[in-house]
Amino acid sequence: MSNRLSLSAILLFLFFSASSAQHNVRTERISGSAGDVLEDNPVGKLKVYVYELPSKYNKKLLQKDPRCLTHMFAAEIFMHRFLLSSPVRTLNPDEADWFYAPIYPTCDLTPTGLPLPFKSPRMMRSAIQLISSNWPYWNKTEGADHFFVVPHDFGACFHYQEEKAIERGILPLLQRATLVQTFGQRNHVCLDQGSITIPPFAPPQKMHAHLIPPDVPRSIFVYFRGLFYDVNNDPEGGYYARGARAAVWENFKNNPLFDISTDHPTTYYEDMQRSIFCLCPLGWAPWSPRLVEAVVFGCIPVIIADDIVLPFADAIPWEEIGVFVAEKDVPELDTILTSIPTEVILRKQRLLANPSMKQAMLFPQPAQPGDAFHQILNGLARKLPHDASVYLKAGEKVLNWTAGPVGDLKPW
Repeated sequence: MSNRLSLSAILLFLFFSASSAQHNVRTERISGSAGDVLEDNPVGKLKVYVYELPSKYNKKLLQKDPRCLTHMFAAEIFMHRFLLSSPVRTLNPDEADWFYAPIYPTCDLTPTGLPLPFKSPRMMRSAIQLISSNWPYWNKTEGADHFFVVPHDFGACFHYQEEKAIERGILPLLQRATLVQTFGQRNHVCLDQGSITIPPFAPPQKMHAHLIPPDVPRSIFVYFRGLFYDVNNDPEGGYYARGARAAVWENFKNNPLFDISTDHPTTYYEDMQRSIFCLCPLGWAPWSPRLVEAVVFGCIPVIIADDIVLPFADAIPWEEIGVFVAEKDVPELDTILTSIPTEVILRKQRLLANPSMKQAMLFPQPAQPGDAFHQILNGLARKLPHDASVYLKAGEKVLNWTAGPVGDLKPW
């Protein structure tokens, strides 16, 4: 694609540099059912029983490595803390609609902070064996009224490489449970039909500390900071991000409308607030924290991840607030974005300025109405009442406890 800019593109860029600030302070509520769902209050609609598991499944892991509190998989920790004091929690398991097992399967980090998923299947099996032995509730449904937070790259497939994740599939013992996970891709073995797709964790306090005045102009047309090539695992860029990130770099590294780099400046959050479009391409997995950051900072997310299932899609109107670009169309990005009518861009900005939209993407401490915690509960509440098929006959077994790789069957 040529880097020569049409007059219309230049005029569009200059227009937004001068005028977007005054429009960004205006907000617009999503009309109809989506807006109502986004603002639902789950309290009174469900009761959750929290298993009291030995600390080796949760708190001791965190004590061993406090970095788990700040990485993008930390929803597993904060969901546990939230439920312990939530009004939906019940101490009487006989009246519970849902059962929650507080397990931190991604809190096993390398020295560089990357989570290792290899022990996670054994940890999960160990916890489920304990639950099924000490309480009667798992055996009544084999987990169909239980939910687990599994925020790793490919959820309960427990591997960071897609091919191996697909080969593994979802851990057999979790195949009847509801999985709360960041991974979402249509027609993928690592996404169960009943899963709840959530945003990755992004630190709310840190993000709020970098807010800039809303009248600062959005003078950057397209913004991205991150890897284009994974030189260690895929130096040619054809496998990593299915080549989409490499295509962004090769086509637009010299385009003046595109502020893209591998550098991660200290002004990263501020720069997003000065940008009109923020690229949110897939990496090894289709999701990333950039999606959260873009929404919170009012930067229109440009989603480049074919077949992605986005967080809380029944409540957040992604088609209305974002721009979807097929991976094969990345070389046309400049034409696609400069061709969007001004009124469409302004409406997306107004919708993004709605505080309820931002709140739904965050896990704040303490929890607040409408935040990601409450959206998860709303998702669970909408799955009630449980279908009669959830409950098994006395002695009936569905799950195969010996299925899966031999290594997963070893004690944890």
